[in-house]
Amino acid sequence: MKTFSAKANEVPRKWWIIDANNQVLGRVAVKAANLLRGKEKPIYTPHVDTGDFVVVINAEKVRLTGKKEEQKSYMSYSGFVGGHKSENARARRERHPELIVEGAIRGMIPHNKLGRDVYRKLKVYKGDAHPHAAQQPAAVTLA
Repeated sequence: MKTFSAKANEVPRKWWIIDANNQVLGRVAVKAANLLRGKEKPIYTPHVDTGDFVVVINAEKVRLTGKKEEQKSYMSYSGFVGGHKSENARARRERHPELIVEGAIRGMIPHNKLGRDVYRKLKVYKGDAHPHAAQQPAAVTLA
C-alpha cells in the first residue's frame, strides 16, 4: 500500500457559499476553515492546498454569543508611537463587518505560506449580493 499525496495543480476545486445570517461566528468560521483547507475531502494532504473556494454572505448579521458584542476587543498597532488602536466587536461591525468573519477564519488556518495561499480563496461580503454567481457555488448548511 503506497501513501497517496495530492498535488496542488491536480486538485478539483469547488465553490461553496455560507449564509452567516443569524449563525454563530465560531460555527461559521470552523466550517469555512475546514472547506478552505480541504479537510472534508478524502484526498486531504496536510502540506498541500487541497481546499475549495468559500463565499460568506451576510457577514454583518453574524451572531456573537454572550457579552462578546461589548467585551471582545480587536487591537491593532501601527509600530509608531501612539499607534495603538482598539475597538470592540460592535464598533467593528458598524465600521467594517467583514473583518469580524475574516479574522475568525484566519485564526483557524495555518499561519505560514500555505495558510496565506488558503486564505486567498476566502471571499466575505456584507449583504446577500456577491459577484461569484457564474461559479455556481453550492450552499452549505451548518449543523
